[in-house]
Amino acid sequence: QVQLVESGGGLVQAGSSLRLSCAASVRTFSITFSDYALGWFRQAPGKQREFVAAISWDGGSTSYTNSVKGRFTISRDNGKNTVYLQMNGLKPEDAAVYYCAAASYGRASTLSGLYNYWGQGTQVTVSS
Repeated sequence: QVQLVESGGGLVQAGSSLRLSCAASVRTFSITFSDYALGWFRQAPGKQREFVAAISWDGGSTSYTNSVKGRFTISRDNGKNTVYLQMNGLKPEDAAVYYCAAASYGRASTLSGLYNYWGQGTQVTVSS
């Protein structure tokens, strides 16, 4: 079992930066944090949850949705059991609740159905 806790959200002006963090607690004896791929998803009011970014178990592969390429960077620190999402050049359309998720599949995936565990989310608000 994996517990995920996001932090770092807040209210910022358009063009600003935020770094989201997601700390993981792995409670399965035979599996470690580094076995999981990690992803960030977001959900704005009245919209479906959408994929934002993902990183493979070893950090060697990443994937981003087109709208954040060049602005957002996902990274992980397996020594700290933490995944990060650096968000630069924020736009009002980036405003949403951001969720991190963990997938035992191991590879960076855009598919939410492959993620086994989800955090509670952190709010990001961007004013224009």
